[in-house]
Amino acid sequence: MADPESLKPPSLQLVDFSFDFPDGTRALEGINLEVPAGDSIAIIGPNGAGKSTLLLCMAGLLRGSGEVFIQGQRLTSENARDLRRKVTLVFQDPDDQLFMPVLGEDVAFGPVNLGLDAAEVKRRVHSALGKVNLLDKINRPPHHMSYGEKRRAAIATALALETDILLLDEPTSNLDPATRQELIQYIGALPSTRVVATHDLELARLLCARCVLLSGGHQIASGLIEEILADLPLLQAHRLIPGELF
Repeated sequence: MADPESLKPPSLQLVDFSFDFPDGTRALEGINLEVPAGDSIAIIGPNGAGKSTLLLCMAGLLRGSGEVFIQGQRLTSENARDLRRKVTLVFQDPDDQLFMPVLGEDVAFGPVNLGLDAAEVKRRVHSALGKVNLLDKINRPPHHMSYGEKRRAAIATALALETDILLLDEPTSNLDPATRQELIQYIGALPSTRVVATHDLELARLLCARCVLLSGGHQIASGLIEEILADLPLLQAHRLIPGELF
């Protein structure tokens, strides 16, 4: 019997996609990639490679040339608002997502804006905070939390939306080893399709079976992560060293 996930359209697909910044600088060029439903894919590459920009384009927050498909539907100006609701992006800086007086209100913000009733909002808030082990901090001001707690809190705001596709930008940067390990466990247990842009090659190896290597806005390689990370000349040519990314 076929795997039900294999019968679904790809969660995300970019076809000959390019993106220019307003000043004309080309950030991405000729990107072709597909993220199967239920899969986890890492986006790796040196600083300035275009990883964060690629996530923003995948989320429909930046528009370029070429085509973007979300769950089989081509992203257009007419359907962008609806399709963007299928994708949640966790930004690199958790303070970009935490702005309410207390944590519970931050996590509730998305569901409330979806028009959900109070009971469903409460269920989602408690479920999301429970998944990242922060339910006991529900009434705590986010600015009183540690950086690692803020990281988990930002993920909780995304989980509360209960979208099928989760994009994470550098989820373990600036974390101590113990907090990093905890966050890897939380992310690894998530059921969503995941795209992880990361400087942490070991994180990519632990969470993802496949990866895409970006450099200078170009898609240099894609495939099984173990094969790409074993290609030392390829990594060194793009300023990557196993275990560390510059």
